Amino acid sequence: MSRRNKPPKRLTPPDVKFSSVHAQMIINRMMRGGKKSTAQRLMYDALDIVEERMKRNPIEVMEQALRNVSPAIEVKPMRVGGATYQVPVEVPQERAVTLAMRWILDNARGRGGRNMSEKLAAEIMDAANGQGNSVKKKDDTHRMAEANRAFAHFR
Repeated sequence: MSRRNKPPKRLTPPDVKFSSVHAQMIINRMMRGGKKSTAQRLMYDALDIVEERMKRNPIEVMEQALRNVSPAIEVKPMRVGGATYQVPVEVPQERAVTLAMRWILDNARGRGGRNMSEKLAAEIMDAANGQGNSVKKKDDTHRMAEANRAFAHFR
């Protein structure tokens, strides 16, 4: 069953320091219990670490990481005649970026040791270099879609 109408998309204002919409979106997703100033501090510390270690614009590195982690295709369960099939579908650009941010944050939280800004910086740098758990998650998603290509006609 589908909804009658879709709620309007909310536009995220860009962040204060780099005026980047994606940086603000990551800050909003990182925030716990409404503590935005804490999330902001962690994000900016992480970007400072990225800049220090990679000697590049940290926003460019972050954008590269998001591009490397964004999936092009995913599987969605669809019921067809009593059976549920994993049907591969293309991922809309907005959802791809959202998934990339979610995976980067989840994997940064799951990393060992140090503080959150260090872990986030390490995960962003790994993702920008095409390695790390976030990129592995994207590859797994693509592999799953590839394996279920036989069911693509249910789309």
